[in-house]
Amino acid sequence: MTDFLFQKTNGLTDKQTHYCPGCTHGIIHRLVAEVLEDLNVVEETIAIASVGCSVLSYEYFNTDSIQASHGRAPAVATGIKRVFPNQIVFTYQGDGDLASIGLAEIIAAAGRGENITVIFVNNAIYGMTGGQMAPTSLVGQKTSTSPLGRNPLLAGMPLKMCEIMSQIPSVEYVSRVSTHSPLAIRQAKVAIKKAFENQRANRGFSFVEILSSCNIGWGLPPVEALKWIESRMISYYPLGVYKDGKDLE
Repeated sequence: MTDFLFQKTNGLTDKQTHYCPGCTHGIIHRLVAEVLEDLNVVEETIAIASVGCSVLSYEYFNTDSIQASHGRAPAVATGIKRVFPNQIVFTYQGDGDLASIGLAEIIAAAGRGENITVIFVNNAIYGMTGGQMAPTSLVGQKTSTSPLGRNPLLAGMPLKMCEIMSQIPSVEYVSRVSTHSPLAIRQAKVAIKKAFENQRANRGFSFVEILSSCNIGWGLPPVEALKWIESRMISYYPLGVYKDGKDLE
């Protein structure tokens, strides 16, 4: 019967996370760690921690890890992967890190077709620094720097990173998943596993966007925040596989 017990994955350390109660970063951490364990690559993996809510992720993944400057995780991952081509290398980045200060870095790495895996957590806000408007904040979304709601005439439209990344010829795999329900979480794990399998097979750059809640930043109870992902975010950020290189073969 012990084979059916829900147990902690070896892909995570015993360190208690610092995330706010209700935040789905912890779920995403576990999904990534489970995939690494399932593929038996935990000891062969190097994680690149970004700046943002996930800044301490190097303490949670039971892998070799390194902290990158704000937005520079793809550049750091590029250097590590080229020095250690047989290692599994991934970045774990939020929307403020990847889609704002790191926008040029992620597009450059994708354009080169670097054989890395990018885990992109989109909670439509700057969570760590006070709930400011992010490049992914929705039109009308109220934040600490847009108290009347995001105005596209002033701030432009929210960036759709999967749609952008899927247009880059050298990108292998692009998928958007979510954490708003048990089914969505299971589907997210499938996408994450595919992204790491691509890297192990030397297929090139894989990008998984995961819609995540920030109930504190959004000013919602945890359950309502999950409903907000489903009712508000998914309509603007549709789920699905946006590009899969095997379909082009």
